[in-house]
Amino acid sequence: MAKELSKTYDPKAVEEKVYQEWIDGGYFHAEVDETKKPFTVVIPPPNVTGQLHMGHALDETFQDIIIRTKRMQGYNALWIPGTDHAGIATQIKVEEDMRVNENGLTRYDLGREKFLERVWAWKKKFGNRIIDQLKKIGCSCDWDRERFTMDEGCSKAVREVFVNLYEKGLIYQGTRIINWCPSCKTALSDAEVEYSEQEGHFWHIKYPIKDSDGYVEIATTRPETLLGDTAVAVNPDDERYKDLVGKMLILPLVGREIPVIADEYVDKEFGTGCVKITPAHDPNDFEVGKRHGLEEIKVLNDDATINQYGGKYQGMDRYEARKAIVEDLDRQGLLVKVEPHVHNVGGCYRCGTTVEPITSKQWFVKMKPLAEPAAKAVENGETKFIPERFTKTYMHWMENVHDWCISRQLWWGHRIPAFYCQDCGETIVSKEDIEVCPKCGGKVKQDNDVLDTWFSSALWPFSTLGWPDDTEELKYFYPTSVLVTGYDIIFFWVARMIFSGIEHMGQVPFKDVYIHGLVRDSQGRKMSKSLGNGIDPLEIIDEYGADALRFTLATGNSPGNDMRFYTERVEASRNFANKIWNASRFVLMNLSIDKCELPDRDKLEISDRWILSEYNDLVKEVTDNLDKYELGIAVSKLYDFIWDKFCDWYIELVKPRFFEEGESNITAQQVLVYVLSNTLKLLHPFMPFITEEIWQALPHEGKSIMISSFPVYNSEYKDENAEKEMQMIMDAIKGIRNIRNEMNVPPSKKAGIFIITEEPEIFENGIPFFKKLAYASEVNVIKDGGSVPENVVSVVVPGAEILMPLDELVDRAKEIERLEKEKKHLESEIKRVEGKLNNKGFTEKAPAAVVEEERLKGEKYSEMLKTVIESLEKLK
Repeated sequence: MAKELSKTYDPKAVEEKVYQEWIDGGYFHAEVDETKKPFTVVIPPPNVTGQLHMGHALDETFQDIIIRTKRMQGYNALWIPGTDHAGIATQIKVEEDMRVNENGLTRYDLGREKFLERVWAWKKKFGNRIIDQLKKIGCSCDWDRERFTMDEGCSKAVREVFVNLYEKGLIYQGTRIINWCPSCKTALSDAEVEYSEQEGHFWHIKYPIKDSDGYVEIATTRPETLLGDTAVAVNPDDERYKDLVGKMLILPLVGREIPVIADEYVDKEFGTGCVKITPAHDPNDFEVGKRHGLEEIKVLNDDATINQYGGKYQGMDRYEARKAIVEDLDRQGLLVKVEPHVHNVGGCYRCGTTVEPITSKQWFVKMKPLAEPAAKAVENGETKFIPERFTKTYMHWMENVHDWCISRQLWWGHRIPAFYCQDCGETIVSKEDIEVCPKCGGKVKQDNDVLDTWFSSALWPFSTLGWPDDTEELKYFYPTSVLVTGYDIIFFWVARMIFSGIEHMGQVPFKDVYIHGLVRDSQGRKMSKSLGNGIDPLEIIDEYGADALRFTLATGNSPGNDMRFYTERVEASRNFANKIWNASRFVLMNLSIDKCELPDRDKLEISDRWILSEYNDLVKEVTDNLDKYELGIAVSKLYDFIWDKFCDWYIELVKPRFFEEGESNITAQQVLVYVLSNTLKLLHPFMPFITEEIWQALPHEGKSIMISSFPVYNSEYKDENAEKEMQMIMDAIKGIRNIRNEMNVPPSKKAGIFIITEEPEIFENGIPFFKKLAYASEVNVIKDGGSVPENVVSVVVPGAEILMPLDELVDRAKEIERLEKEKKHLESEIKRVEGKLNNKGFTEKAPAAVVEEERLKGEKYSEMLKTVIESLEKLK
């Protein structure tokens, strides 16, 4: 045998050592091998600014479980790791560091080139932190193939895609309504805006009719935008306003004349039926403005202060201007009323600042031509969502998608490869940097903006394999096999990868999309900095070990559903690890064999045949669960088998055979080693460290459990008779133990048992087990109808009735006396509790939790009293 196991399992002493052995062995690395079937997973690239949080731990654990399983099943398994440059987040991080530590230094003080040098230096210093943390949880990524969204290969792919789409007319530059973050000072895509319900108001305002004493009444949630109004719209079928269409109104506070227009966009049943139109600050108004040729007046600066078009309000923050405008409207008698109103408000996904819809010249991707084939690919099953219900989420987004704003007003990121001639005004989009205009020879200047971070990550499944070069890896490993991710980035990332894969590779990027839920705190709340309820997975690993964390994250988890995280569950997982360790030490202490192989079938005893049959069922079920990504079900079955069937039953059943010499002893060893070793293989994807350490100590072949063969079902060892017989024997043993526990009979007190059954052979085979595990002094198996003793305690179990002479179990008089005292005590406690609960002074004044505690005590005492009375009846 290779080594002994220490008395207790210490994750800190094992995990780092074992992980380094895997790295040194090159077990994570995959090369093109046409003799094997590939299985590829790309990691959802965490931000280089990131630190491992519980969501990462869940996501990477699930991927690792899948990739380790496939590797052991003989696939050429490749898990590609990497990080995302995280444009906004990284730039903000570096700028904040400069501001705090360098006396308010800004990127503008440095200039673009010097600032980017700072960011690259920051990335070099801190960017690998999260990669190191992924290694802590045991990720078996191919670190030789680690990628970064701004490395040379990925950057080449980004430029190739941009130019290809531009040349097809699918990328264009134009002025449209976009989402603008006044804090990050950049455009955002629709998917980067997070909506939440907020309490606000409807301000009802009079818009005077020119050359008349009359007015129209409009209602708005953003009074400050009236500064940019260029019309008021009514429905063409609204009889109330037909005579007003074409007339001019006087814009309050501004004095500018604006027309009344008719447009079907207006819902005549909503509000007053009159809608202010601000084409530069509302997406619907923008479309109305285009239809009617309205002027677009943008009244906000990039920082959401009022610009020169705002008159006296110029320079005010948007909310400061809102307050002043409302006050002025009220003073001039133009404010009709103010109503409370709850509405959805969009916030920046990065900083939470309320976004402003504004017109801006940006770069866009035409989405409809790309979305249609991506929707069909999911409809026809080329890519499947697990669970299937997320198909609807995906399809809804694809069917209602808007053009994607891909330009960002940042310096860190892939700079847009568009060059503008300073002389002739020509725009050139090029895969290579250019310095002179190909049309006139004049000087060119590159676009200052960078691409949305998601533009590069949308190419991740193929850019990481060498595209646009036609590499061997790309031909062999693409399309990838499964994408594992959370439901919160289906729009951000999953959808964009699917349409990008179809457009640039001609096929979907992955066959399956396994969607998991979020990790919430023990109260079901989302973990967040603001709530202060985040749990650091590295602290959990430090205290309990990576295996305990991984096992906890997998346990009870089901595809697509959120899970609650309890530290108590991690403690239970650590206890499970200790259970496996102690059982393995026991096996090793009783081993004399040096090979992991089964004996001939005719040497197997009933307990051996039973555990082998149960083990084979386990192999079949766990494999099936893993194939369906039912990781929580698989790990639950492993737990039940290891803890209950293997440790608590089989080891106990075979212990007496270790004190015998000969064939039975060796057979027990062989079965123990075989089942333990192979069950460790089944468990390895979930708990890789402890399984490796134990497997190395057991008789084995090969260098590592992670490159050993995954167990396969063997019908030869399926034995339904052995399962049935052992189940009957175990039910009988449990029945006897329960009776003894109820009567407080210590294990040291042996007693004879009589088993009345129609199947005596089964229970005769179990006689040694009854003596060892049911504390039987002797066992009499009697066929139905035989003579039985009197004055007994009986228990009925499947297939038999078991009798135990009462006088051998207890001193009846003493036990009756003890139970009578217990009965009296419980009756007293019940009376006390009932008195409290019937006292209004207590129930109305005491905290609800205290009252509930007393109620639960009463229920517990009543159950205990019932058990005591039943025990007394048996004795009398």
